[in-house]
Order: sequence, then C-alpha cells, then structure tokens
Amino acid sequence: MYHHVKKLMYTVNIGEPDVRFGNMLLEQFGGANGELAAAMQYTIQGWNCVDDIGRRDLLMDIGTEELSHLEIVGALIRMHLKPLKTNREAAEADPLVTIAGGGGLNLFDSMGNAWTSTYLKITGELDVDLRSNIAAEARAKIVYERLIDHTQDPGTIDTLQFLMTREITHMKAFQAALDSLEKSPFSVGLLKPTPGIVDEYFNGSTGDGSEGDSDMRGPWSSSFGLRPVESEMNGGKGLSVGDIDGKIDGEDRGKQDDAQKATTSAADEAIGFNASAKKATGTAKRGAKRQAS
Repeated sequence: MYHHVKKLMYTVNIGEPDVRFGNMLLEQFGGANGELAAAMQYTIQGWNCVDDIGRRDLLMDIGTEELSHLEIVGALIRMHLKPLKTNREAAEADPLVTIAGGGGLNLFDSMGNAWTSTYLKITGELDVDLRSNIAAEARAKIVYERLIDHTQDPGTIDTLQFLMTREITHMKAFQAALDSLEKSPFSVGLLKPTPGIVDEYFNGSTGDGSEGDSDMRGPWSSSFGLRPVESEMNGGKGLSVGDIDGKIDGEDRGKQDDAQKATTSAADEAIGFNASAKKATGTAKRGAKRQAS
C-alpha cells in the first residue's frame, strides 16, 4: 500500500527561473541515473527479495524515499520551466517540453529521450543487486554535483545539495547491508570460478600510444592473486583455457542464505541451490576430516 503526503520531503524555493537549467534537471527525472530509475530499481528488487525480509525492508525504505526525491526534482523542474507557459522566446528554447508536455514534466531526459525500463539493474541475486545500487547512488551523486556547478541560484543549489547528500546516505546503507552478508566480494552466485585462469590478468592493450600512454602495471594486475598473462599475439602463452572442465558447485555464500525469509520464498528448493549447498557441505566435511587427521 502506498500513501501520498502532500508535503515535500524538502521544501523547494528558487529565485529567477532558468529554462535551460530546467531542461538539464530533466536528467534526474527521466534519465538513466535519475530518481525514477532508482525508485523503480530498488522497489522491484525489494518485491523480489523474498529470501531476506530484513534487507527487503531496506530496499523498500530507500525505494520509497527515491519517489519522494522524484517529487522534489519535479517541483524544482516545474519552477524553472514556468516561463515556457508564458514567454514565447523561452518556449522556443525547448519546443519538445513546451508543445508535447505543456511546459511541464514528462518522462524524458535532458535530451528528450523517453524513460525506459532498460535503465534498471535487477538480477534477483541480493549481493549483486546491492553492488548495482551502490554504483547507481554514486552515479547520481556525480550528476547532482555537476548540476550544482551549472547554477548560481541559492535555493536550487540547496535543493540539489540535499538530494546529493542523500545519495551518500543510501550508499552507506547499501554497503552496510552488503558487508553484513560476510562473504568475499568475489564470491558471487552458486558456482565457483575455475582455478588458475581466474587469476590471470590478460594484457590485451599493449604498446605506446599517441597521448603518452604505454603498457602499464599496477595493483589491478597483481592484487588478489592476479598475475599478468601476455597474448599469444604478443609472444605470450595466452589464457589457460585448458583449465576449464565443467562447472564447479559450492561457492561461498557467507550469511546470504541465513536470513529470515518471506512465506512465499522458494528457499532451498530453488533450481541449482541444493546441488551447490551439498557440494559446499561436502567440501567443508572433507576439510574438517583433513584437519582432524
């Protein structure tokens, strides 16, 4: 059930309307990194999250707040686009919004592209979705930061500062939810990656470039067990593709499967879960026997 309260989460006030800036603000209404996309992404993830009702509540809390943010952005846009309704010269600056939308809101980004559900990242795998959400909040934060750089209006800046700050709040909450699963950041899903080749960093871009760039090394090619591998085209052995030999069950799940579940959860009856869980249990038992011996 949803219930709308007419008072905005943050009161919006502006000085002089700026039609062109109002057009920029549409990016955070109907754009890929906007508030509607965030609200729909988190809410649908929450509806799907029947295996963890605690983190489901988190997703619903933030998804609902994002709808409130959409309302704030909408109010800010309407105020900046108001001259489209009364000033022909201003209206000519954005015919799409003026003619198709009556000088008001619609589900378009700043370039007039229609909102689409393909903006949403929903996998049904909780830790994967949480990582997507952290990235989504970071992208939105940067968009708000850039919008702030393109206005001098104090009321507009304060509104955008509020919205930008809440992105970091949500990042903290999503990160805490992810960390509390107590699993390796590289343990994803039910199947393990193939040993050997999983640690091979493929040096696929070589030579010197015209902008001063060259073949570089850094922690990205040597941390977490990674080691560089050269392409056969560059005199190397290439990736150890011979290591691949079928699937490997038993990926570490941390506490991901231990949460309180909704009554509609498929739980351990889900496809692939039993085989992986048995494999993990068997691996743990064999490890315990080796330690005992």
